[in-house]
Amino acid sequence: MSRGHRICLRLAVLLLFSPVATSLVAQLSHEKKIWNYDGGLQMTTDGQISSGPCFSIDGRVTAPHYFENLKRVETKTETTIRRGKHLVSQFPETLHLSFFLYDLPCTIQSDDTRTYLTHALVSTLRISFYWKRGMDMRPVNVVMPKLFETRRLTPYAKELAGVSERFGWEFDFDLSGAGVPVTDSLVIILRTPDGQIAARAAARM
Repeated sequence: MSRGHRICLRLAVLLLFSPVATSLVAQLSHEKKIWNYDGGLQMTTDGQISSGPCFSIDGRVTAPHYFENLKRVETKTETTIRRGKHLVSQFPETLHLSFFLYDLPCTIQSDDTRTYLTHALVSTLRISFYWKRGMDMRPVNVVMPKLFETRRLTPYAKELAGVSERFGWEFDFDLSGAGVPVTDSLVIILRTPDGQIAARAAARM
């Protein structure tokens, strides 16, 4: 698969997963750097099951109304998280994490030699959730699974309609954010049954 096709597929999955395409944008304003968090925090990474298929994760952390007009403002002397004129120091009591996991080739491979991500493989993965502060990582206190759904992916080109069927998996979780400072990062780690790390992703302000 060419780099252009790979990028097109990633964009297509993002549009499928999140109809409202919001992104983290840095703006320069009178010696300030401003990041806009409308739409939530993005969580994106690539991973691989040892000696097996590769995959990508595209996700977002949201909470009702919390991220509306939320900005990170950096000056020469300080960095603050603000909503309008008000300082924001903690995450809300509950956060919602949604991510879409789908396979991609590790290298340029033909359909005959490529291994694909399957429901059986995905079902063996174990997901851990952490709050990270500096080098310290502590487990998220409360994690509530909300959705685990398999989707059939449509080929991005007509000439690929006859290749092996490909699938993606959507995950939704509610997480406790009570008392967590906005300077902490949310980290997820996917491990195989033997404990090897298949992927690690983070969402941060």
